[in-house]
Amino acid sequence: MKKLIIIPAYNEALNIERVVNNLIQNYSEYDYIIVNDGSTDHTAEICRKNKYNLLDLPINLGLTGAFQAGLKYAKRNGYDCAIQFDGDGQHRAEYIEPILKELQKGNNIVIGSRFVTEKKPHTMRMLGSRFISFAILLTTHKKISDPTSGMRMFDKKMINLFASNLNFSPEPDTVSYLIKCGAKVSEIQTSMDERIAGESYLTFVRSISYMFRVGISILLIQKFRKKEIIEDVEEVQ
Repeated sequence: MKKLIIIPAYNEALNIERVVNNLIQNYSEYDYIIVNDGSTDHTAEICRKNKYNLLDLPINLGLTGAFQAGLKYAKRNGYDCAIQFDGDGQHRAEYIEPILKELQKGNNIVIGSRFVTEKKPHTMRMLGSRFISFAILLTTHKKISDPTSGMRMFDKKMINLFASNLNFSPEPDTVSYLIKCGAKVSEIQTSMDERIAGESYLTFVRSISYMFRVGISILLIQKFRKKEIIEDVEEVQ
């Protein structure tokens, strides 16, 4: 089984070596590709110096563009599954194998969730997460406890869909839409670390704006979207 770790990276010069070296040393059974999303710092330079597997985008496309580039790479190279793994060091590689096992139970997408067995804290950011979870439950009748988690694994069918559709983003509204199309989505409990170095692009204001925009998309926009027939999607050859 060919397994790929996709690492979108934007200005992660302070974190990328620690993240990738851990994967190389301890999880060599997985291939990886770093998608440098037009970083303005030394991220690409560090990757080239270390001879990391690198897909170097000439401009910043954002998470959606970077992740789609990674999935196009996965499709082109015949991978059976691919997992999004942040380059900031917050995701823990020890959970990749349990996520894979959950995927192999017949799921199309598995989310590494912080809140399957743990309670969601009562903060403003988590209020937005609750709103998105409620929107997904209301429109799909499926409970997703951590819809904004960036640690997600996709099977072959999903690799093909995401790689072939420009309007597919690795965001909760697309996950919600795919559930309505018949995709099987599951979660397993994971833990995530705090960012050690660098700054997240998600400020408080951006976070609130993001939560509102995604929630409205789930509640209003996605119902007008033409449904994909998941069963008829050809698997990556």
